[in-house]
Amino acid sequence: KTMLKPLGDRVVLKVEEKEQKVGGFVIAGNGQAATKTAEVVAVGQGIRTLNGELVALSVKEGDKVLVENHAGVEVKDGDEAYLLVSEANILAVVE
Repeated sequence: KTMLKPLGDRVVLKVEEKEQKVGGFVIAGNGQAATKTAEVVAVGQGIRTLNGELVALSVKEGDKVLVENHAGVEVKDGDEAYLLVSEANILAVVE
């Protein structure tokens, strides 16, 4: 478990090793270079609207997601590497 607590609409991901198949979907050549799969390990509280309402993120801890390959900032916690991204960089939840 990471000690990182993301703020706002940011999400901490644990990137999975390169893999051709994502939940039965095969990511084709160029698509594979453009995306990677990851597990959500922590999520921020969300973002506030102009009138102050908190809008929660649409992903949660434990979700498997497809994320843009060059998105976010990589951070290391000992030997573990995590990716800190904005929710907008997450393309889909893999069910």
